[in-house]
Amino acid sequence: MFFGKCKMDMCDRTKNTNVRFSLPAVCVVWQTAMIILFGVFIRYDEESDPHWLEHKKLNNISSDIENDFYFRYPSFQDVHVMIFVGFGFLMTFLKRYSFGGVGFNFLIAAFGLQWALLMQGWFHSLDYTDGKIKIGIENLINADFCVAGCLIAYGALLGKVSPVQLMVLTLFGITLFAVEEYIILNLIHARDAGGSMVIHTFGAYYGLSISWMLYRPNLDQSSRLQGSVYHSDVFATIGTLFLWMFWPSFNSAITDHGDGQHRAVINTYLALASTVLTTVAMSSLFQKHGKLDMVHVQNSTLAGGVAVGTAAEFMLMPYGSLIVGFCCGVISTLGYIYISPFLEKYMKVQDTCGVHNLHAMPGVIGGIVGAITAAAASESVYGHEGLVKTFDFEGAFEKMEPTTQGGHQAGGLCVALIFGIGGGMIVGAILRLPIWGDPADDNCFDDETYWEVPEDEEIFDSSIY
Repeated sequence: MFFGKCKMDMCDRTKNTNVRFSLPAVCVVWQTAMIILFGVFIRYDEESDPHWLEHKKLNNISSDIENDFYFRYPSFQDVHVMIFVGFGFLMTFLKRYSFGGVGFNFLIAAFGLQWALLMQGWFHSLDYTDGKIKIGIENLINADFCVAGCLIAYGALLGKVSPVQLMVLTLFGITLFAVEEYIILNLIHARDAGGSMVIHTFGAYYGLSISWMLYRPNLDQSSRLQGSVYHSDVFATIGTLFLWMFWPSFNSAITDHGDGQHRAVINTYLALASTVLTTVAMSSLFQKHGKLDMVHVQNSTLAGGVAVGTAAEFMLMPYGSLIVGFCCGVISTLGYIYISPFLEKYMKVQDTCGVHNLHAMPGVIGGIVGAITAAAASESVYGHEGLVKTFDFEGAFEKMEPTTQGGHQAGGLCVALIFGIGGGMIVGAILRLPIWGDPADDNCFDDETYWEVPEDEEIFDSSIY
């Protein structure tokens, strides 16, 4: 009761949304810190250093084409577009929050990728001979993945938090992500090429837990702005299409060269296609007069890409990918129709973008599919060398059996849930402090709070919608 009363008291406090000093201070101080930390720790790896020529001779490499840059850069381009254009424009569906959707997405990603290179570098790329983090093209892809978790969390909070709060969310989110990623991939030895567990499950429950902590009992006072208009839905659908087209690259970007990467693209491609048809079917079936809801088309059509992420490089089989996409289209669309209203009314979780339906549930499904597919693996299907390469059965894990690997996959899902929910509650408690300049309940979902809006828009009466 005391905890609940504290939450309500803090919700009712007077809001001051002036971030004239706090936002510049956070941006300048933290960017200065990044410069110092990069100067101390970050260096080019052997494939991006001028000593590459010596490395080629030493390892009998005949051509520059064998530099990892030429394998990874096309995927990096696709993932980078997804982060800045796909996620950014997907969040422009609110009628008066397009600047905040794409602009704050830009801010989170630009800061987050720098902090991610450091955090992930300390865990994965630290050279203990000189204490430096060596970065190359794969580090840039992983940093974008890390940022994706925070952008997913932002989706649950869209329009309800200040830019300073988003910077704090990103600082802690990247830190938590790096730790849970290391535990899941290195200590537990789970495989998660497309990040169903590490990225989507963690990011979604991190954002949902923060949203629960920042519950706004009077958010209905901003209900006039909590919706879309025709042109905002069109812009959001541009984000959807960029994400949909490039998702095969997202799921395959850091897989092993060769058959695994090829398989990840095929599985994702098919799962996404299947999801579109079932999303349209469910949307039409459950809407009056069989009309389609654009919210479902913008979001649920992507759920198959989320769910197939963990098993993308496994022998899921083409028909298995179609089944995963089919199921996720149904579950995600029904989530928007029934589960989101339930969460807001009874669980006090206000999920602006519906990340529970696009990322959380499909992410959990992806973790389960990955565990089942791993446990069912056999030499007759993969071949001995294929089994070893796909599941990295080397070193300390040389004797591991596929059934045991399935258990490790399930353990990885549990870790992602614990870090997402537990970390979100802790960070949410920090973001409740009355120092961040967040908007009042009757002033949410409006760009005018933090942006200079063109004059013709300021005088425009949004109530006509």
